[in-house]
Amino acid sequence: MEEALAADDPRLVSAMTGSSTISRNRIVLGIALVLLGIVTIFGGLIAQVTLVGLAGFLIALTGSVLIYRAVSVPGALVSATGRGSAKAPRARKKFGDRLQDRWEQRNFE
Repeated sequence: MEEALAADDPRLVSAMTGSSTISRNRIVLGIALVLLGIVTIFGGLIAQVTLVGLAGFLIALTGSVLIYRAVSVPGALVSATGRGSAKAPRARKKFGDRLQDRWEQRNFE
């Protein structure tokens, strides 16, 4: 099925696999934003201005999100080789269905 998808829409497959390299520029920018945010928070504390502290928090949060997005692998759900695994994944049952199955196993088997 994955091979058919790759043949039908190669742009989608390339977008889903993405590059697994870590963007150093985004990490450096994220670290700089986190540090700037912390400095701004302390500046707001010293000046006793709540809005400056809030702005510092938002700056640090933006930096944290930037770092997280830089290190997360965009194609983690799609295999890099384009081939599926030998074993098909099982369908996940709902919690209630699993409880019902356990009840039936205990009482009727």
